Amino acid sequence: MFKKILFLKGEDNIRKIKYIYITLLILFTIYAILDTFIISTVYEVVDNNKIVDNNIVTGNIISNDNYYEDDNIKISLTTYREYDTNIYVADVIVNSSDYLKTYLAKSSYGKNITEKTSVMANNVGAILAINGDYYGARESGYVLKNGVIYRNKVGSNQEDLVIYEDGRMEIINEKEVSLEELKENGAYNILSFGPGLISNEKIIVSSSDEVDRSKASNPRTAIGMISENHYVFVVSDGRTNESEGLSLYQLALFMTKLNCKTAYNLDGGGSSTIYFNGNIVNNPTTNGRKISERSVSDIVYIGY
Repeated sequence: MFKKILFLKGEDNIRKIKYIYITLLILFTIYAILDTFIISTVYEVVDNNKIVDNNIVTGNIISNDNYYEDDNIKISLTTYREYDTNIYVADVIVNSSDYLKTYLAKSSYGKNITEKTSVMANNVGAILAINGDYYGARESGYVLKNGVIYRNKVGSNQEDLVIYEDGRMEIINEKEVSLEELKENGAYNILSFGPGLISNEKIIVSSSDEVDRSKASNPRTAIGMISENHYVFVVSDGRTNESEGLSLYQLALFMTKLNCKTAYNLDGGGSSTIYFNGNIVNNPTTNGRKISERSVSDIVYIGY
């Protein structure tokens, strides 16, 4: 009888240990999910004086829903209909690459720090803005914004878009060149989402390439360079009855029609947003059932 009691107590202890282990495992899993997607952590506050230029608008401003022009910046907005999808293209000509900038949500570099594209654009007085690379959802990938290095951790097979101080754009693989070397060579902004779409006027994605966990047709955001200080900001709708969305290869083909020498895919899906002259131009959606902006880590914009 005594041995039987000890045996039963032993079983109870094992059950308790299993219960504690399972409980701890569940709690750890919940924390890991919250830490990855929810909990915000500020690593560094951004000096806005390095972002917002002291230049002022010169000359008469011509502005409407589809056009903006002053002495330094000229933007025309056109809506295309291709691949059963609405595609919004902002053609940008600037007299200096100083007007092509990036901005971090809440003026902070960190993890899971987000704001809507339109809110960030309004905060910096952007004329034109698109969502950026959503760096804050990942632990790796170079982060260089407006000449400041924030993260120097190489991503696995990570293709980046490097925007140099003189406005040139180049697609690189992080494993092939260090962030320090890029900075020494004049890199001013780096976007680390990808993949690259066009390099040296040639499409560098295939019809089988896709972003991890992404559907074949999606809302998309891309940026491209046509020539010196001549760029295109491109956003497509998707996942709705009106707009199917684009594959990466379709997006690349479309960027070639715009005569891009270099083009790069940014964060898409529910993040894809284009803002122009104080308004959201496209129809951002995550699942097609609701049209609403997703909060993101950063934007690419044109402004002073």
